[in-house]
Amino acid sequence: MTTLLDTYRGTVYPWHCDHMNHMNVMFYVGKFDEATWNLMSHIGMNAAFLRKHHRGMAAVDQRISYQRELHAGNTVAIRTGIVSVGEKKVIFFHEMRNADTDEVSAVTLLTGVHMDTQIRKACPLPEGVRDLARELMADYVLPWSS
Repeated sequence: MTTLLDTYRGTVYPWHCDHMNHMNVMFYVGKFDEATWNLMSHIGMNAAFLRKHHRGMAAVDQRISYQRELHAGNTVAIRTGIVSVGEKKVIFFHEMRNADTDEVSAVTLLTGVHMDTQIRKACPLPEGVRDLARELMADYVLPWSS
C-alpha cells in the first residue's frame, strides 16, 4: 500500500452534530476542505503562492461515500493521496478515519482545476507542483470502484 499524506487531525464537537447526534455532512465537507488546503500547501500551492501569482484552485467535482458515523468526542484523522495529475487539474482523495478505532468514516474524491484568478480561466499547473503531486500518487480502492 502506498503511504498516504497525513493532512488533518481534529475532533468532532457537539455543535458538529445534527438532531440525530451524528456529525452533520457540512462538517465532513469542512474537515475535507481543511485537508485539501494542507495537501495544496504540501505540493507548493499555499496561500502566499496563490496570492503572489494570481492563482487559485477550483473544485469542479466532488464525490463522498459515508462509511461509518462519527459522534461528538470522536477524534478524526484524514489521509490523502492523488489519483492523477494533468496539465491543469489534480484528482485526489481523502480518507477520513475515526482515529480511536481506525475505522474509515468517509472517503471523498475531488477534482481541482488550477486557475488564473485575473482572467478566470484554467491554466497549467507549475511543473514543480506537478512533480510533487505525482510523488503522492497512490493505489487506493475507492468505494465507487467495486
